[in-house]
Formats: sequence, structure tokens, C-alpha cells
Amino acid sequence: MSPPLREMLQIQRPAQSQPSQRIAERLRAAGVRFHANDNIVDHLQPGELEELEHEVAGKAQALLQSLVIDVERDHNTRDTARRLAKMFVREVFAGRYQPAPSVTEFPNVEQLNELIVVGPLRIRSACSHHLCPIMGRVWVGVLPHARSNLIGLSKYARLIDWVMSRPQIQEEAVSQIATLLEQRLQPNGIAVVMEADHFCMHWRGVKDDGSRMTSSVMRGAFLDDPALRREFLSLLRQRTE
Repeated sequence: MSPPLREMLQIQRPAQSQPSQRIAERLRAAGVRFHANDNIVDHLQPGELEELEHEVAGKAQALLQSLVIDVERDHNTRDTARRLAKMFVREVFAGRYQPAPSVTEFPNVEQLNELIVVGPLRIRSACSHHLCPIMGRVWVGVLPHARSNLIGLSKYARLIDWVMSRPQIQEEAVSQIATLLEQRLQPNGIAVVMEADHFCMHWRGVKDDGSRMTSSVMRGAFLDDPALRREFLSLLRQRTE
């Protein structure tokens, strides 16, 4: 084959799709939502996470160059793109790409149906709007069903971290946590209260480093029983004073 023909065929041959495009097309074909705070692990194929990390590193490098940073000569940023890719894919946003943590359940032998309060548990995430840190605390109230299973204290922290290790907005995060715990515990009631600092306000915009946001979700008995709700919120106040 002559060199001109070989070059023509190379030009006409479609470029190999990037892993992000392949994954997105697969999700669309399955009718699956893939918003920033969704988990997509069930639609990843073996080796694709490594490919995705490599793609993110290349695009992070382009971002730095577009900010007119000399990544070739600046020893501080020469490897920043790779570090960013690893941080986002493997750590900060790992809740998008990893399966839910395994949770050991225990039978409710004594048929406990009294209020359980867990917290404060530390939470860390990033705002979906600016990818700035969200740092705060969360409390969980559980009214077990007499025949439902129980989970260990550390499992609350692991499940909540899995949800928060995605780009989030706080109002949706508390709802996702409540839904996940409802599915796992099948309780008579679940309550989630989150208080957090948002660095999209601290670092930029109004630059107010004293403001915090508190949001809550009440389900089941916590929504229907004002006395139970007051008891839960009263215990929270005692723990924060």
C-alpha cells in the first residue's frame, strides 16, 4: 500500500472512543442516570477505571496549561495532573466508581424498638457547583423495627462516606443517606441531620467563613410522631452544646 493511501485510510478511520464516552453511551443505552452524585459501578467494565483515570490526567494537564501554568518546567505542578486524577477517581469521588461497602447485619434478637442516635460522624465531600470542599458532621436517628436487622456503629460511617464521596449538594446528600439507610435497615423511622461548612462560600463569592448550613430529612415515625422528633432533636442539642 502506497504511503498516501495509508495516510488517507488513517485519516478516515474513526478515532477510538475515550473511556468516558464509552461508559456514558452504555449508561444512556441502559436508561441509567449518571448525575454527579450517582454511583455507576454496575456499568463499568474491567480495566475501565484505570483508563478513566488516565483520561482524567490528560484533561487535567490541559486545564493547567489553559491556566498558563508551565507544567513542563514548574517542578511543583509537573505531576499535578496525575495526582489530581488519582485523587478524584480513587479518593474524593470514589463513591461514584466503587461498590457499596459490605455491611454486617445482626439479628434484632431482643426486638429493640427504641430510639438509636448515631453521631456526630465526620463527613467530607465536594460541592457539585464548584468542586470546593464540604466539611461537616451528620447525625442519624433510627427507630428500629422489632423484626429488622441491626448494623454495627462503624457501618453507618462507611455507608455515609460512600454517599458523600461524590460531588454533592447538601440537600440531596441527606436525602440519599436517608434512603440508603432505610433500604438497609427497614426501620420504623429514620432521621438524618447534617451541618456543614461550604468552601464555595469560604474561598470565593462572599468569602464568609463563619456560615454553616444545616439540613434534615425525617422519614416514617420521625415524620409522623412529633414527640419522637423532639426527643431526637433534643439529644442532638445536648451533643452539640
